[in-house]
Amino acid sequence: MSTLRQQHGQRAEELARQFLRAGGWEIVQCNFRRRLGELDIIARAAQLLVIAEVRTRSSGAYGGAAASVTRAKQRRITRAAQQLLQQRSDLARLPVRFDVIVVSDPCGPAPVIEWIQQAFEAC
Repeated sequence: MSTLRQQHGQRAEELARQFLRAGGWEIVQCNFRRRLGELDIIARAAQLLVIAEVRTRSSGAYGGAAASVTRAKQRRITRAAQQLLQQRSDLARLPVRFDVIVVSDPCGPAPVIEWIQQAFEAC
């Protein structure tokens, strides 16, 4: 991954966390990495746990950032979420929702955030 892509990705995740916090969400954990997959943001509000995949793209070609969360990526996210819930009994009792947060132009002067709630179901 190029340095510029990494910077854009890290900035997009930072903006997504700020966005969720501003909406009253508690960020439980970020970048939960396991062999089977990675979870970008794990957030909680009241009695709901959100697993948020953060995506960014410089253009809308090929369906844009949201379309890049393929079925295979959804399976990896679901598997990583299962591992998280096996390790964290405090979170396992909560209903889980899988969201996608799209950050357009994260390093630009006016980034745009689109929050796609319940973007997909567990695979």
